[in-house]
Amino acid sequence: MASISLRGVQKAYGDNAPVIRNVDLEIGKNEFCVFLGPSGCGKSTLLRMIAGLEDVSDGDVSIGGKLVNDVSAAQRGVAMVFQSYALFPHMTVYENMAFGLKLAKTPKAEIDRKVREAARILQLEALLERHPKALSGGQRQRVAIGRAIVREPGVFLFDEPLSNLDATLRGQTRIEIARLHKQFAEASVVYVTHDQIEAMTLADKIVLLHSGQDTERYGSIAQVGAPLELYHRPASRFVAGFIGSPRMNFLAAKVASVDADGVRIALDGNGETVRLPLQGDALAAGAPVTFGVRPEHLEPVAGAKLPENRPASADESLTLSRKVTLVEALGEHSYVHLDQPGGAALIAKAPGDTRLAPGDTVQLRANAAACHLFAQDGFALAPLAPAEIPAQRA
Repeated sequence: MASISLRGVQKAYGDNAPVIRNVDLEIGKNEFCVFLGPSGCGKSTLLRMIAGLEDVSDGDVSIGGKLVNDVSAAQRGVAMVFQSYALFPHMTVYENMAFGLKLAKTPKAEIDRKVREAARILQLEALLERHPKALSGGQRQRVAIGRAIVREPGVFLFDEPLSNLDATLRGQTRIEIARLHKQFAEASVVYVTHDQIEAMTLADKIVLLHSGQDTERYGSIAQVGAPLELYHRPASRFVAGFIGSPRMNFLAAKVASVDADGVRIALDGNGETVRLPLQGDALAAGAPVTFGVRPEHLEPVAGAKLPENRPASADESLTLSRKVTLVEALGEHSYVHLDQPGGAALIAKAPGDTRLAPGDTVQLRANAAACHLFAQDGFALAPLAPAEIPAQRA
């Protein structure tokens, strides 16, 4: 097993601006770390620098406490699973899985033991004599994973391994990867994806990279933390908008007042006000801000919930009255789209059997403790007394 340390890591091509910028990151032993972000944000480039497939323009990469900037990919003790499977079409499943071990001049008996054990774990025993063309996409990806397993590396690197699979296979293979990580608990995993469901369900730690559209922050880390930490305590509007589907609602607002109990804001348009228990010392009355609330925290009044043993007060919740424009009925729940002054998207989550229909006017309420506020620079205001973040499910 091996930890990974990145210190001041940068990557630039020629005289162009860096595509990876000043990355400082620690990935612990046995940790499942996911690099997440929109397409083109540099996450695969960062992974390839760890693997040794890309040179580091500046900074240091260490694996297991050893500086590896000048160590070849083959000598770093890592195994990589690619998006494209990268299987040899003329070789059988057995030969593909054994290929790296043969290059390393591993004894035949040891190769056979390792390949058959990996095949048993991945349920590939009946497929060992087949060629890749006779396999499904999910089976090919399992072969690629098996080829990595037999090397018994200290670090597994996955570069968007599920992106070529259909939705059903993605779900099945995601579960297999999570199970494998528990089975090979001594290995650390770095996994690249743009799919937040993969990130939220697999990761111990998420590293979210800024969008390539943000030229000032492109290639830098937006936030690092446990999945539910990024979900419930986003550090910026970018993080809040990227994590969660549907994304967080963002409404324009202005600061009405700031005191020891938090920040009172007034929403643009209808002028609804609410006091949020946030630290607003740097804000002045009249300053423009962005109010954020997730769809599941904006509920029809009949279904609104406040924390137990806390009486509702005028400042503890925001109440809105809006007209329904669309209802997405998804079975277990429904998403209700609402008319919002200024044309901003406003979505509320309702029970699956909701009777709301387009044209209805509905009252909604949001608990102030579940709401967010973002300053003009896009960064989130910190809570006065941070609530405990729900534990991640095992």
